[in-house]
Amino acid sequence: MGSRLLFRQARIGGPRNGRSWLSSFHHLSSRSLHSLPFATVNAEEISGSRPAEVENFVQGNWTKSKNSNEILDPLNGEPFIKVAEVDETEIQPFVESLSKCPKHGLHNPFKAPERYLLYGDISAKAAHMLAQPKVSDFFTRLIQRVAPKSYQQAFGEVYVTQKFLENFSGDQVRFLARSFGVPGNHLGQQSHGFRWPYGPVAIVTPFNFPLEIPVLQLMGALYMGNKPVVKVDSKVSIVMEQMMRLLHHCGLPVEDVDFINSDGKTMNRLLFEANPRMTLFTGSSRVAEKLATDLKGQIKLEDAGFDWKVLGPDVQEVDYVAWVCDQDAYACSGQKCSAQSILFMHENWSKSSLISKMRNLAERRKLEDLTIGPVLTFTTGQMLDHMSSLLCIPGSKLLFGGEPLENHSIPHIYGALKPTAVYVPIDEILKEENFELVTREIFGPFQIVTEYKDDQLPKILDVLERMHAHLTAAVVSNDPLFLQEVIGKTVNGTTYAGLRARTTGAPQNHWFGPAGDPRGAGIGTPEAIKLVWSCHREIIYDFGPLPKHWEVPPPT
Repeated sequence: MGSRLLFRQARIGGPRNGRSWLSSFHHLSSRSLHSLPFATVNAEEISGSRPAEVENFVQGNWTKSKNSNEILDPLNGEPFIKVAEVDETEIQPFVESLSKCPKHGLHNPFKAPERYLLYGDISAKAAHMLAQPKVSDFFTRLIQRVAPKSYQQAFGEVYVTQKFLENFSGDQVRFLARSFGVPGNHLGQQSHGFRWPYGPVAIVTPFNFPLEIPVLQLMGALYMGNKPVVKVDSKVSIVMEQMMRLLHHCGLPVEDVDFINSDGKTMNRLLFEANPRMTLFTGSSRVAEKLATDLKGQIKLEDAGFDWKVLGPDVQEVDYVAWVCDQDAYACSGQKCSAQSILFMHENWSKSSLISKMRNLAERRKLEDLTIGPVLTFTTGQMLDHMSSLLCIPGSKLLFGGEPLENHSIPHIYGALKPTAVYVPIDEILKEENFELVTREIFGPFQIVTEYKDDQLPKILDVLERMHAHLTAAVVSNDPLFLQEVIGKTVNGTTYAGLRARTTGAPQNHWFGPAGDPRGAGIGTPEAIKLVWSCHREIIYDFGPLPKHWEVPPPT
């Protein structure tokens, strides 16, 4: 099946089964895209015969490069996007651009404060544009094209981005820089705390959320007065390139942001030479640790997460809990840093119909509507090899899935696996020789399931304590004492609790980020923006007057 035909089916099939407020997006003709004042591509027309091109933006200009990286269509393997990737000999304009920004930033509470208002206006205009159905549909379908996921999942990314921009319209940007004062020790003395920018900064983001993550972090950096250079995974960078064009249309000063396409080695060189005061990295733990060393700790991280869900002893609403488990583990083909990686079931749940309902829900997913699709960082073979290793553990078994997708043209460099769940006994998970294998994150439609009894809860808490990544978690129970026990002895930065708890979901209305690591970054909220994109500066005013008859005191 051709990728463009499959893409159109996914676009049509997704909303038909979704919420009614998506239905208005289906009647747009491709002709309407050409009326968008910023767009230079049409998602439905991108193909091997009509490849799109992605440029860089530096020092106020769109630029090409000596070489292009041809991105393969994840649905059929055709080269369908040409990305102008900068190599190490071409980074100097980016280095010079960042070096022009002083440490005190483009604005701060004492310098160009009108720019806080400017960014409130830019946010309002961008939010208004993203709220327009034809613009929202444009980005939703472009996301689907490069990071195949269902229409609802792709639209959710656009919706969160639009709401975030709406949240920081008007005066909300300057409220981020709110200061505080404390009375001093004598007349004329007061101390004031201010949020201060870092100046030149860098943002590096992954493939799985090509709009939401880079836009929310970019705007947070700009709100606080920084000058960012942005790099998005080249496989999906076309989405952010188009968003940059929309932001320029909404009044973003062209000198404020640089946008680079490159491989990891070149970006590492740029960071080394430009020496940004702070770098935000979202992506794999391996790269995160390397960058933390290379950048001498001047970094904030939102790295990988082997995210867990614990089902408490109180079994209720099995249909709903099974549906949430299916969404958490397999939406976006499991390619969320918040995806449910391991499910701890109380034995009461294992006696229910939960697993059979999860199996039935997983089997509904199909490539035609992209509710299951290509895995961009693991091959099918790698995922099946991991499953085989798990099934060598005594007592383990395949609950469902475990087979490649059929009748597709997904290229071999990507993965294509049916939603999969493997059961491993809790006592086996705890064994030293098994722990690293069981808790290895597979960024795809793959989860571990285990069972525990009342007296085994300490073993569950031991597993959670030994894990390395602490991003999201869910404690599914309405028993307040059970919730208190589990929440009080765990650390994950975004933890959902209660019967409706989930592991996925990074909306604009609450903090999303890891905990337990001083390098941990957040996203989406005022607290996250202030933590990641500003530092504290204290200014102590001391005007006097001096006491009457003051004399020089003796030495001390």
